[in-house]
Amino acid sequence: MKLKLTFLISLLLTFVSYGQTIEKFSIDSGGASATAGGIEILYTIGEVNVQELSTGAVSVSEGFINGPMKIKIDPKFFLQGPSLNPASAGLMNDDLRMNSFLPTTSPYADAATCNAAVFSVTGNDAIVDWVWIELRAANDNTKRINGKSALLQRDGDVVGLDGVSDVIMTAGPTNYYVVVKHRNHIGAMSASTIALKEDTATVVDFTNSGFSTYGSNAQVVLGSGDTALWAGDTNHTGQVRFSGALNGSNIIKDAVLADPSNVLNFITYSASGYLDIDVNMNGIGKFSGENNDSNILKDNVLAHPANVLNFATYTINTTVPE
Repeated sequence: MKLKLTFLISLLLTFVSYGQTIEKFSIDSGGASATAGGIEILYTIGEVNVQELSTGAVSVSEGFINGPMKIKIDPKFFLQGPSLNPASAGLMNDDLRMNSFLPTTSPYADAATCNAAVFSVTGNDAIVDWVWIELRAANDNTKRINGKSALLQRDGDVVGLDGVSDVIMTAGPTNYYVVVKHRNHIGAMSASTIALKEDTATVVDFTNSGFSTYGSNAQVVLGSGDTALWAGDTNHTGQVRFSGALNGSNIIKDAVLADPSNVLNFITYSASGYLDIDVNMNGIGKFSGENNDSNILKDNVLAHPANVLNFATYTINTTVPE
């Protein structure tokens, strides 16, 4: 009997000595976070999971998880390109949709798809283009928590893939920086964090000139007084450049000259389709001639509030931390 008791005590001591210890900071109501290899793990112990990270095919979360957590968001923003010569005041043009150039597969990383019938809607809720919505961590606005493709309506409303619903993202209900992006415009981010909820879609209105965005002159002021993303990022660098090295005008020129239908290699040729060089998004990419896209880059650069010396070589940079 004594031998058995000694063995049990030894076994218990061994178990205790090798057991894990939990630091006090990791069992409070907020949990903690750790970063490794560019991936942030947010976790709680002793309570329901409040955060989750998805990066491509990798999903990381920790805590007691009852299922994927979702938040609803109702972003609103304008694109400068389709707002330059609006057919209707206060609405962006939807020429890409009208000319059947909009693809049913998103041009962004998640390659989301929608039904072609979504593009049959007309009026204020007609789809202008695909856009990208991103959430950044409250403690570090360079850390992407999640991002997804969505659809932009003429009145600036951003909706889900059915063309009408609120945007739903996989993330815990808490505070985030909100980022909005477009394939040939410069993105913008909220200046401060915004509380996002599970049951109620939070409005995040980038069109309102009173809405604070991160950095100086993050958006352009339209003639209407509304704000919009700067047009002209033709090569996805987060910049608008009219002249100098790697300028956007040359990107437009090279694309026009390389167009398979431009058999005579005319510099004045008008390329058509779903093109990144189509800065005003009318379905036509033009380097020179009437209503060309290069002039939009030039006008933006010369008119930028920070270009006090009016240099044509000035570069408009994104204010979104990367």
